[in-house]
Amino acid sequence: MALTIIASAALFALCANGPRTTCVVDGDTFWLNGEKVRIADINAPETHGARCTFEQSLGDAATRRLTALLNAGPFVLEVQGRERDRYGRLLRIVTRKGRSLGSQLVSEGYAETWRGKRSDWCVLSQ
Repeated sequence: MALTIIASAALFALCANGPRTTCVVDGDTFWLNGEKVRIADINAPETHGARCTFEQSLGDAATRRLTALLNAGPFVLEVQGRERDRYGRLLRIVTRKGRSLGSQLVSEGYAETWRGKRSDWCVLSQ
């Protein structure tokens, strides 16, 4: 059973250099009220350190889509499993009206279901 942590609505933009409070880093990571959150049920392509043009393009699109989804209204952050990852980021399932925003990103082709390791998006594009 998931533990509901917080329900929130905020205005998200892309993260810029400098202090981060509420912004989107990439397709599976964002900052909310000064806390870095990793969406626990998906893996999105990298935008920082992408290994090929395909990964960069899809990562940029995933980042834009996550920004739009977070800005669409209140959402809930749920803990399912570990509370934080090895980098100190909060691990959360992000839901709205009972639907995972991560699952929505997967169904729309912007991310993949998290399987415990990252895929090579460059190989997947071939």
